[in-house]
Amino acid sequence: MNLRTKLFDDMKSAMKEREAGKLRLLVIRAAISNIRNIEIDKKRELDDEEIIAVLVKEVKMRRDAVEDFRVAKRDDLIKEYESEVAILQTYLPEQLSETEIIDIVKDCIQRSGAQSLKELGKVMTLIKPLIKGRADGKIVNQIVRQSLQ
Repeated sequence: MNLRTKLFDDMKSAMKEREAGKLRLLVIRAAISNIRNIEIDKKRELDDEEIIAVLVKEVKMRRDAVEDFRVAKRDDLIKEYESEVAILQTYLPEQLSETEIIDIVKDCIQRSGAQSLKELGKVMTLIKPLIKGRADGKIVNQIVRQSLQ
């Protein structure tokens, strides 16, 4: 089953659950809406990899909002957005652990021959295809920076 079908099936089941699936339904509908908007712009259906990229962007936006809400001390919104992130993550590939990211970073640094922070771009270019949708870019960037110092 592809990701598009899974999203629509989950939306239908959330609709049947009524009150219990309300937040899940809202999150899935928003994700589907964003996917459809991109499809309209591109004039074609997105494949699973492109849908994952849209979902990763959705998760990133919500995580950034959570950080802003922490600064503003809005605990009610923090819980809601963290719940939304948890829902969206069920559609993403399994996330890499920090040790797995460190191993990938070390390997890419060795392959690129990078010696300093000036060569961060070289390393990130090698890493991006390996972690696509499976790790937060900010975390990866921090690990690369620490490794190149």
